[in-house]
Amino acid sequence: MFAEAAQAPAVVRAQLAGDAAVIGRLAERLRAAPPRAVITLGRGSSDHATTYARYLIETRLGIITGSAAPSVTSLYDSAPGMAGTLCLAVSQSGRSPDLLAAAQAAKAAGGLVVALVNDEASPLATLADVTVPLKAGPELSVAATKSYIGALSAIAQIVAHWTGDDDLTAALAGLPELLERAWALDWSAALPYLIDARSLYVVARGVGFAIAQEAALKFKETCGVHAEAFSAAEVLHGPMALVGPGFPVLAFVQDDETREGVEAMIGAGLRLGAEVLQVGGAAQAGARALPGLAAHPVLQPIAGIQSFYRLVNALAVARGFDPDRPPHLAKVTETT
Repeated sequence: MFAEAAQAPAVVRAQLAGDAAVIGRLAERLRAAPPRAVITLGRGSSDHATTYARYLIETRLGIITGSAAPSVTSLYDSAPGMAGTLCLAVSQSGRSPDLLAAAQAAKAAGGLVVALVNDEASPLATLADVTVPLKAGPELSVAATKSYIGALSAIAQIVAHWTGDDDLTAALAGLPELLERAWALDWSAALPYLIDARSLYVVARGVGFAIAQEAALKFKETCGVHAEAFSAAEVLHGPMALVGPGFPVLAFVQDDETREGVEAMIGAGLRLGAEVLQVGGAAQAGARALPGLAAHPVLQPIAGIQSFYRLVNALAVARGFDPDRPPHLAKVTETT
């Protein structure tokens, strides 16, 4: 896991060099015939990547975007109308039967299936109308890292080209170097507050919510910690009842419209005695600041999850877990 996460900058460099043409053609196609909606498909980390897509597409293109339940097709044998939609399928392996069934049904029902997939020889890549290779190379650790960052990067590139956003395109050119700097950041100060944790929250908002979901999953699968991801707004609608003295909260803040709300949640957690680990945003008395990087707000979450991967690997080892081989899990999950 450690070695593969460290390869994320090289993955993004390979994408920027190798995927520009296919993403450019896709963007032209989407501008010429804008979809009436975007439907996303993914499981686990890939589904978390589609959360990032949802926020980018809805805020920058105004197109309603939602995550499809593959079991609607694979188990219930139902085929919702997909004519005029974009079906964005994200997968490392491209081989999960339920994901394949849902993608095939979307294509048959008139949807444009675009696969963001790491295995270019996979069934998903074969059936898709357009395949955007993640270019992460072999990923042997059960816990996805570089393929997840590759999915976020590919999504950001698609949206940047689709919208003609020159600022985001320019920022993406510097993403490999940003990831290298993020990997070098030292988050070891967080270890004493997490080493004995049994339960915790990971909180963010907007495009950052995708990495809160991913971080919570990694805490569970590599460290044996019960972690839940919440929007900084949603956590106030009930989950805050569990927050109290010593309860860990990892909060990600990016410099966009969501910043004030996440900082307010951090303040509320501190008043309740929570152990808040804060990435980004204004320093608050009592919060344990973890170093973050200034960047385009769309890319700050990608840098944040890169730094997190180094921390969670260290935490897993410190707690006596093998982060490469989580119990009861397999690399390719063949759900139906």
